[in-house]
Amino acid sequence: MKRLKSYLPITLITAFALILRLWKLNQPKGYVFDEVYYATNAKSLITHGVELNATNQAEFVVHPPLGKWLIGLGIKLYGNNEFGWRISAAVIGSAAIVLIYLIAQQLFNSRFLSNIAAGLLALDGLNLVMSRVALLDVFLMFFILLATYFLLRNMYWFTGVAIGAAGSVKWSGAYLIPIFLIVSINFVRTGIAKQAVLRFSQFILIPIFTYLITWSGWIFTNSGWDRNWAATQSKSFVPAVLRNLWHYHSEILNFHTGLHDKHSYSANPWSWLILGRPTSFYYQSAAGCKAATCAQEILAIGTPILWWTATISLVVTIGFWLNKRDQFSTLILAGVAATYLPWFLFQDRTMFYFYAITISPFLILSVVYVISKILDSGIKRELIYLFILLVFLNFIYFLPIFTGINIPYSSWLNRMWLPSWI
Repeated sequence: MKRLKSYLPITLITAFALILRLWKLNQPKGYVFDEVYYATNAKSLITHGVELNATNQAEFVVHPPLGKWLIGLGIKLYGNNEFGWRISAAVIGSAAIVLIYLIAQQLFNSRFLSNIAAGLLALDGLNLVMSRVALLDVFLMFFILLATYFLLRNMYWFTGVAIGAAGSVKWSGAYLIPIFLIVSINFVRTGIAKQAVLRFSQFILIPIFTYLITWSGWIFTNSGWDRNWAATQSKSFVPAVLRNLWHYHSEILNFHTGLHDKHSYSANPWSWLILGRPTSFYYQSAAGCKAATCAQEILAIGTPILWWTATISLVVTIGFWLNKRDQFSTLILAGVAATYLPWFLFQDRTMFYFYAITISPFLILSVVYVISKILDSGIKRELIYLFILLVFLNFIYFLPIFTGINIPYSSWLNRMWLPSWI
């Protein structure tokens, strides 16, 4: 009975999060933002095994298939409709809350701190928004968290599989490889050479193998984009399927490195942590809010008090790491380094704030880390409860623009705390 009682908080937190993610999930109607690409690609994948356009012609796509396979699973179960193509994101976004609980438990060995981590992720507006749309980034975040959990458990083969799955959603998942590889090597142990061979297998070969499996639909059919490209080229000893796959990936790389289009919601990573330019996924001046002018928006933005506190906590965590490189700060900063720092290498590329969903769990862990230090200093828990209450109230205040609730225009404008949010 006592054991069951100890799991009651995380059960309630997860249930709360899942309810919010499922509530009116079929609203708004139609495609939201990039759902027009990912939901249609997902439907094609579960139907044909590859991405085809409306006329059943092969379509060039710029992200690996796994995230779209997962979206497609929802379509397979619930139909090609708004609920069907969004349900997978809702479930995965909720599962991420359980994952951060398990990660915090591994790090801090405290149910109290683990419940705080889970609760804060459940109250993150960005996580909520991305869990209610059929985009890829919530799946990427989940697999990054899964890789982190396995890393903490020293289950490196599974870490490699999870990294491969992350990279199979978006290539940015591969940034975990060098960071986690360094963290996993014990430099004070003997047998460094043996460790190196093992880690190469676990963190490079296994992710590549996992990645290739997710391309099975394209590999084992002949209808994918440029699937028979090698037949038009000069002869080579390299199997045609590998040449075709390499060609496809070189074209994807060219796309990403050449993506410099201007967009009204593009946001440089320098501004992400302070919520400089959130992404509007949907906006309508709808009627029916009992006011002369109404507004209905889905704004991809983190809960402000949580994110601004997390930014400060990250700076504090860096300070603790410089002073004493403990496991807690090392893991948190490794996660931030893998999910955030690489974006600074592509300053000219078109980028959006919602990419920061992969950073948010590590920012929250930095908050929990600082809370653990505060508690160690003798400050009572009531101060922590007050902070969580403030985050909760801030979350509820912004809930209408997280979920697209129709509100008076004046209420919407009151929530635009910075001019750059409009």
